[in-house]
Amino acid sequence: MNKRGHVLNAVFLAVGLGFVLEPAGDLATFRTIAAVFVPLVLGALFPDVDTHFGKHRKTLHNLFVLGIVAGYPIFFDNLQWVWLGVVTHYILDVLGTTRGIALFYPIWDEEFGAPVGVPVSSDFSDAMMLAITAFELTVAAGLVYVLPEYLPDAGASLPF
Repeated sequence: MNKRGHVLNAVFLAVGLGFVLEPAGDLATFRTIAAVFVPLVLGALFPDVDTHFGKHRKTLHNLFVLGIVAGYPIFFDNLQWVWLGVVTHYILDVLGTTRGIALFYPIWDEEFGAPVGVPVSSDFSDAMMLAITAFELTVAAGLVYVLPEYLPDAGASLPF
């Protein structure tokens, strides 16, 4: 996915999560959208910093980096939503493109992708991004509304 696709995915996710977390469509919904908007966009752009140093889709596209970013809210009480932007970047690169990412870099250089992706320059890349965004929002809604019903203690441990 290109930068435009990653940013659009983050924007659509921010709006969608606003309505998933605060479905009333009132001020609380728009406050939630505003709270997640910038961190999601920043997180979605962060992995592509490795285009300027290191190896693209390896140096900042792996589980080690995701673990560091996901740990920030636990240890430093900030960057609560940046990790989600990084995760969605990875999902777009794994599911949406033909190349994939090196999830286990630097231990293992092999790039992992799904067979459903399209080339980054494809005319279908926007459609693929929209389909993946819809999938991500469906998963988020399931985590918020369905999972707590089946695992009552799981809702308390969700980060949102």
